[in-house]
Amino acid sequence: MTERDGGGTRRVRARVLGELAVLVDGTPLALGHARQRAVLAALLVEADRIVPVDRLVERVWGADPPLRANSVVRTYMSHLRRALAPAGLAITWRGSGYQLALDPQSVDLHRFTALVGRARAAHDPERALELVDEALALWTGDALADVDTEWAGTVRDRLARERTTAAVDRVDWALALGRHREVLAELATRAEDAPLDERTAAQYVLALHRDGRAADALAHYQRVRERLAEQLGADPGQALRALHQRILTGDPGLDLDLDGAAAPRQDPDPGVADTAADVPRQLPAAPAPFVGRHAELDRIAAAGGAPVVISAISGAGGIGKTWLALHWAHRNAHRFPDGQLFVDLRGFSPDGAPMDPAVAVRGFLAALGVSPGRVPVDPHAQSALFRSLVARRRVLVVLDNAVDSAQVGPLLPGSPSCTVVVTSRNRLAGLVAGHGARYLPLDVLGDAEARALLVDHLGPQRPAAEPAAVAELIALCAGFPLALAIVAARAHTQPRLPLAAVTAELRELGIDALDGDDPSASLPAVLSWSMRSLSTEQADLFALLGDAAGPDFSQEAAAALAGVPVRAARAALRGLAEASLVTQDLGGRHRVHDLIRRYAADLDHPDRVAAQRRLVLFYLHTSRAVDAALSPHRRPVDLAPLVAGVEPHPITSIADALAWSDLEHANLLAAQATAAQHGWDDLVWQLAWYASSYHLRQGHRHESLLMWERAVTAAERLPHRGNRILAHRLIGIAHARLEHHGEGITHLHRALNLAEQLEDLDQQAHTHFSLARAYEHLGDLRAASDHSLNALTAAKTLGQPVFTADALNLAGWHKARLGDHDTAKALCTEALTRYRTNNEDVGTAIALDSLGYIAHHTHDHHTAVTLYQEALALFRTQGDVYEVATTLDNLGHPLKALGHHQAAREAWEEALTLMRHQDRTEDLTRVQHHLSDLTHTPTH
Repeated sequence: MTERDGGGTRRVRARVLGELAVLVDGTPLALGHARQRAVLAALLVEADRIVPVDRLVERVWGADPPLRANSVVRTYMSHLRRALAPAGLAITWRGSGYQLALDPQSVDLHRFTALVGRARAAHDPERALELVDEALALWTGDALADVDTEWAGTVRDRLARERTTAAVDRVDWALALGRHREVLAELATRAEDAPLDERTAAQYVLALHRDGRAADALAHYQRVRERLAEQLGADPGQALRALHQRILTGDPGLDLDLDGAAAPRQDPDPGVADTAADVPRQLPAAPAPFVGRHAELDRIAAAGGAPVVISAISGAGGIGKTWLALHWAHRNAHRFPDGQLFVDLRGFSPDGAPMDPAVAVRGFLAALGVSPGRVPVDPHAQSALFRSLVARRRVLVVLDNAVDSAQVGPLLPGSPSCTVVVTSRNRLAGLVAGHGARYLPLDVLGDAEARALLVDHLGPQRPAAEPAAVAELIALCAGFPLALAIVAARAHTQPRLPLAAVTAELRELGIDALDGDDPSASLPAVLSWSMRSLSTEQADLFALLGDAAGPDFSQEAAAALAGVPVRAARAALRGLAEASLVTQDLGGRHRVHDLIRRYAADLDHPDRVAAQRRLVLFYLHTSRAVDAALSPHRRPVDLAPLVAGVEPHPITSIADALAWSDLEHANLLAAQATAAQHGWDDLVWQLAWYASSYHLRQGHRHESLLMWERAVTAAERLPHRGNRILAHRLIGIAHARLEHHGEGITHLHRALNLAEQLEDLDQQAHTHFSLARAYEHLGDLRAASDHSLNALTAAKTLGQPVFTADALNLAGWHKARLGDHDTAKALCTEALTRYRTNNEDVGTAIALDSLGYIAHHTHDHHTAVTLYQEALALFRTQGDVYEVATTLDNLGHPLKALGHHQAAREAWEEALTLMRHQDRTEDLTRVQHHLSDLTHTPTH
């Protein structure tokens, strides 16, 4: 990729095929420590695609991730953004994962794949050879050589196989050009390294024969035959046997076999035509176009270790299971010289029941040359005959569209020389448990793959001319290959129709725009076939999931939505997952793909509104428990009552509260939006209230403002004016924390006026407290101090011990900011005592932070460091990352004053990382200035 930089250009390249590197004009960037490099490797392997966080966690730590692994990933991303800044590369958050904005052709791995693909598609062997040589030259060592994770090892093995396959393809092209002497030494080495590889054996035998060494060629064939018999109990495949026979008979066609197509033949022998009549080649045409799916292709290739190698590909209708199976089968057909069998088992078809496996077995027997008179009557005997015929033979069996494991069982070979690929909308758990199948669930395509699919259908010009329409089209199709193929076909058949018009139709009609006369090319029809296998409970829950708030959901949320016990929801979700209508991630969270969700939302269901209210109540009541754990001394507000069928998630600790809220945060926002859409005003503002403690701790300032904007609108319609006071006060705080000083102070004065009209001293006290904070952010310390003293007076009158400590500390803080350090120390010390008496850890930490500030500004830097460190430890224990960032910022100053520059730098750098996640613009600028000043400060 070339990036503009002023008047010149920068050439950015990323290296995966060797040690991991990102180079700018040939100079490598510093990419950090091993785990961080593993995260970057995961992004580069899927360059320009969204990589979900749970996938990143799995790729970096495998099955044993650390606690709060998602937070660690966020930290790595922050560090990587800084590391990649000189290359002009951006890592962006895209709702469910991270995307490295980088042209895949700037990554050697993706360029290698593209070059090899172009070579195989070329019609000229000379051109094919040039392209494959360019591809192989990209390798500088083993792929991801310095990334030591289980996932990296799997990728490394897969890419090594692809490199070898490309090198073997290269030999085919060289032989097609008569350059057998050039490749003899290479083939001798490869034949020694892979003595059972029949394709290499055929190439070597042919090259030896053409070099006038027929005796050596026949001797090598004999060695291969003996090794196959000893190690696999198999004979050579038909193609290698035929080549052997042609050498024995002196076939002159072998000497000048230069008329082949450029692409390597599927035969192991590049110079021999298959003349055997009993070798079945049943694979349907390869899908064109086919894009992406590199990780899935790797997993099929890596399957092994079972008596029969079986890969079970599952996924929703239209997700591309058959495309993947056929693409892999055609790419690997040369590994199965004794035949490739294929059958559509019609497990989910619009016009009939699933195929009886006995019918499929009889079809296989006929393909293998068994005459009808030799086929046994008993189905078990038919299966036994099939297994006997393929024993010791290398045969690929593709079983497409299976309904369940029972249908597949009679079609499985019993020989380790065979490979089976099964596709199904069901997960085929019995195949995994009973036969050791490798389970391979398919997800939607990433944005880059979706774009590539459209370009393959339409050519590059139309997508390039309408980038905005293409981006929206990809988003509306939600990565479903069938949906993308439908809209691409529609656009292809109407070349004068703007893509914007196709996009507008899809936007307006939704999933109905993907319907059509051909059921196999209609996404609604394809999905409807999956509904036939669902129980009533599963179908009810599926229909309601179309309206579920948020991007994902737990079993408990699904239970509330359906109004059933959790165990019943768990059973229904298991059935939906089995049918590939719902997916489950490593953490037990469930998701419904966007297009499937839209299909579900269009289904008839009489209980939709009640179901949505149950779901909102589930989030509200659990949020109440979260708030009680995070702020036990905070005043509760009236709560809408629970209804039958809703069981809130149990919260027993601060850790529980933070963990649940981290997972459900997006769903809380969506639940409030649902409540607002239905006009449930009481639920709207109650959700905002009970989410505010979590937002404060985690620094979610934008989300807090969004919720309080909805809450103010709802509160204005509610009869109780006390709700309006709370809503205006909290939205004022949200504005002030986002540095919207004018809006914040306006709302806070509105709250104060309402509290004074109602003579509500409690709300007056809290509003004065909030105004003190707002004026401090504005820089008016006098006004801030006045409001903090008003809050303190009212708090003492009310006799609220914890709030009195809050007001004491705030008043002391403002006195310290005004330079009255003695008064400040007395007030903050009294606050600290009250906090400790009431076991208020967050308040204790805040008071320690204030006293640290006072110590630093009275030149007692050692004491300041000690106080700040005590505060920091408490904030970390409480999970209050907003205050952790603030205290780290404060801690850097006495460390710098003591000459501990490295410690100060570490404190400010960590503060910077946290503040960047919290979008604290003014604070970020200030801390960056601290770091800059530190760089120019001489060390002692």
